[in-house]
Amino acid sequence: MKKYIWSLFIVSFLVACKEAPKTEETVQEETIVANEPITDEDLENAIIYEANIRQYSDAGTFNEFTKDIPQLKELGVKIIWLMPIFPISEKNRKAKGDLMVEDIEDENERKKYLGSYYAVANYTAINPDLGNEEDLDNLIETAHENGMFVILDWVANHTGWDNNWITEHPEYYTKNEAGEIIHPAGTDWTDTADLNYDNPELREAMTASMKYWVEKHDVDGFRCDVAHEVPTDFWNANNAELETIKPLFMLAESEKKDLFESAFDMGYNWEGHHIMNELAQGKMDVADWDAYMKKIDTTYQEDDILMNFITNHDENSWNGTVTERMGDAQDAMLTFQYVIPGMPLIYSGQEYGMDKRLKFFEKDSIPKTKGRVWEQMEKLGEIKVNNPALHGGKNAADYKRLETQNENVYAIQRSKDGKKVFYIANLSGNPTKMSVTGMNGSFRDLMSGATVNLNEGEATAMSPYAYMLLEPTE
Repeated sequence: MKKYIWSLFIVSFLVACKEAPKTEETVQEETIVANEPITDEDLENAIIYEANIRQYSDAGTFNEFTKDIPQLKELGVKIIWLMPIFPISEKNRKAKGDLMVEDIEDENERKKYLGSYYAVANYTAINPDLGNEEDLDNLIETAHENGMFVILDWVANHTGWDNNWITEHPEYYTKNEAGEIIHPAGTDWTDTADLNYDNPELREAMTASMKYWVEKHDVDGFRCDVAHEVPTDFWNANNAELETIKPLFMLAESEKKDLFESAFDMGYNWEGHHIMNELAQGKMDVADWDAYMKKIDTTYQEDDILMNFITNHDENSWNGTVTERMGDAQDAMLTFQYVIPGMPLIYSGQEYGMDKRLKFFEKDSIPKTKGRVWEQMEKLGEIKVNNPALHGGKNAADYKRLETQNENVYAIQRSKDGKKVFYIANLSGNPTKMSVTGMNGSFRDLMSGATVNLNEGEATAMSPYAYMLLEPTE
């Protein structure tokens, strides 16, 4: 969708058995009016949800997730990102650490390791553990009926070791001096085989595989794994080719700047995320965040979008839960990710206050009890969706840092179309007092509904990691 404005489109396609010859008897022409494509306007108030289908329910299926899509609408979710849905390679499948499943002698022990979602065995097939094509189509249709869009997690940098390309097209892969296919250099991703983008036929095959999901299943875009490890010129050509089918939303797992010049709409706010962790742990202060905001203001294009998050599948499984990493600051940081410029991410289970690390290579499940975090997200979602002052897309609301005379207090104003929202937080583990220059009068706390009166000549007490999300009452 980068740089494009589109409207409702009509796709004509042929329905035929792949193995049957194309004759008048076997080819039928059908015209489908597809879901209205995603637009730049949709991104302004969008919230993205990372769906870990395997771990989302006890069954770990598309159908169980689909049941909850209307509930996600209550949180303001507009984009659903499905973690890889493809069959997972069995060869060189990881169990834990450097241990491979094939090295485990006990058969029952081997069976519990399901492998990494990112070791793809077939780019145009569905992992049968999750369901079938009809189940996926039902998920996508349900999302569309609820005004949401669905993007697939795409792993273009590497495949699993029993991907059909290994035997059919070994020339697609990176090889060592002995002519052996290797895993991605500099990583411990030994369960995957590195793809070589110097081969033009690989590029064509990869693009064809991505087109398959847009044309056959009407997906609305892709989240592209380690996008910076794949040449930018591939993404530029590939994504432009995909756009000829319909406008798409393209998310890069990267902060590499040239990816966003023409290929991608949004990237990861990795650096911002790490600073948020450090703020919550008292290892950095507000001045560090201010320096970062100045940095990204000069290094990204005006229409680039960053995805803000306090957790995702990598952070949760490998670096710890929100509570482990952010402790008492977690509520302030959750609101923080909604109010700074960009698009907030919700990871499966986060909405239920999940306080455990999900297993990565094994079956696990998330909690399903609504509580404090769900209520907080529901309020934040309503504000994000309905108040233009929190727009975070290509025409984002203005961001203004406010003066506080306190190095631990972070205060900003977001504004657009005559609307203003203020976020004030004590980003330290100590109680403090603050006064915000220019903020005088009566305000409504958007989270509690309470009236807050501020006078810049009078200091207001704030407990550790306390925050306010305010709008003027007049």
